[in-house]
Amino acid sequence: MQKLINTFDFGANLRRLRRRYELTQDQLVARLNLQGIDISRSKYSRYETGELNVPIDTIRTLQKIYQCPYEDFFDDEK
Repeated sequence: MQKLINTFDFGANLRRLRRRYELTQDQLVARLNLQGIDISRSKYSRYETGELNVPIDTIRTLQKIYQCPYEDFFDDEK
């Protein structure tokens, strides 16, 4: 089975969005938990470093929290 090639740093996009909305990882994780995403700060940190892939339901919930277009998660800003 062929995998998708990661041509950009998704974790950096997550970090950039979180900082744009002036949230700490702890604050964001608390909001995710309130929305039904069971996640710890250390696991979320691994999303931002690119160590773990982000589940679709988490991306959908982040989009609701940030109220931004999905494209913001996939922009290739360096």
